[in-house]
Amino acid sequence: MNTSIEKRTIKKVGLRLIPLMLVCYLVNYLDRINVGFAALHMNDDVGITATVFGWGAGLFFISYFLCEVPSNMALHRVGARRWIARIMITWGIVSTCFAFVQGPISFMALRFLLGVAEAGFFPGMVLYISYWFPQEYRGRLTALFMTAIPLSALIGAPLSGFLLETASFWSIASWKWMFIIEGVPAIILGVVVLVYLTDRPSEAKWLTPEEKDWLVSKLSVEKTGGHLSSFKDAFKSLNVMLMGVIHLGFAVGSYGIAIWLPQILKGHGLSSFHIGLMSMIPYGVAIVGMIAWGALSDKSPNRSLHVAASCLLGAIGLLIAAAVPTLFGAMVGISISTLGVIAARPIFWTLPGSFLTGSAAAAGIAFINAFGNLGGFIGPYVIGLIKDQTGSFTLGIVATSLPLGLSVVAALILAKRLARLRAGAATNTAKFVQEPS
Repeated sequence: MNTSIEKRTIKKVGLRLIPLMLVCYLVNYLDRINVGFAALHMNDDVGITATVFGWGAGLFFISYFLCEVPSNMALHRVGARRWIARIMITWGIVSTCFAFVQGPISFMALRFLLGVAEAGFFPGMVLYISYWFPQEYRGRLTALFMTAIPLSALIGAPLSGFLLETASFWSIASWKWMFIIEGVPAIILGVVVLVYLTDRPSEAKWLTPEEKDWLVSKLSVEKTGGHLSSFKDAFKSLNVMLMGVIHLGFAVGSYGIAIWLPQILKGHGLSSFHIGLMSMIPYGVAIVGMIAWGALSDKSPNRSLHVAASCLLGAIGLLIAAAVPTLFGAMVGISISTLGVIAARPIFWTLPGSFLTGSAAAAGIAFINAFGNLGGFIGPYVIGLIKDQTGSFTLGIVATSLPLGLSVVAALILAKRLARLRAGAATNTAKFVQEPS
């Protein structure tokens, strides 16, 4: 292998694609969780209870689940550039429409439509990374791309808090301006994606012929052993089902806390602006940890063990937050939990490429994400329901830690299965090399 070509090609592809993908995902995640900040004022203005808010916040993930696989198959067929642009423009339009919420029905309807519009974006990005980067680079590069999650909080939390306290023009409520100001960038970025992205390495005019040939050849070699390739194979694979369970567990914990964190902090007597500042802390901790953990996983023969460890850390953090009912205890526990569940994500999403390719990858990644994102419905709804029944967030936080324990078990089972798969692929390669020509 010509290491000079390898380094040059990976650097060029990474610098061209990852920064734009990161910004797009940052805006995506911001538009997904800003409803938690809007609720500080919106719920009282339009008459939304904690249970209704939890239900509506989670309803996004039901429509997301229903549309996820069809959306990713469409991306695989028509190309990432056009389909991701379509997703971003439509979700940006729906997000700005939240400024017109009048009550529970319109709130829930728009949350459902937002899930329809956004379905396929994240799994499409994961699939797109597998088109461009060899397996040994995906952990750190996926981690860089997914720093958008903590960055969206580091930027979006104080921005949302600031807008809620200051953006009240022409007799329009500040929470409405927040939805408009934070929704428009998705529409603009959708147009940028349409112009800037390239669907496949073979179409990259910005690579030299030598760089293009190396990358296409390298990616082709990776798809020769132990990979499922057909649409039906993805839904028959126990590995896919295990990954769905793992994702469900950390989605319950991460989205449950992300949606309710502003109101948890409000219970400690903080203003909207200070809630925004305090919400930055868990994500500041997570952004450092996820990059370091992603790079470490690239050196490990079994990434699934890293996923199990990070999910365990996420569960422990939630239990700490529930056990120590002070502002300090809540911030320490939620910071530990956020580090765990966010560090799990980039490592987790490198795994499908180790056993899926082609249509199976498009369908399998979409199914894993769709099934797991049902946790985004369960987490906010359970916390809201328990809050209405008990008047406290404590039992709701404990409840969201339990699925993370299930994720740990599923990750350990997956680790054993993928280890056997790698051993079988290595044996087949050795036999092929030893066979006489």
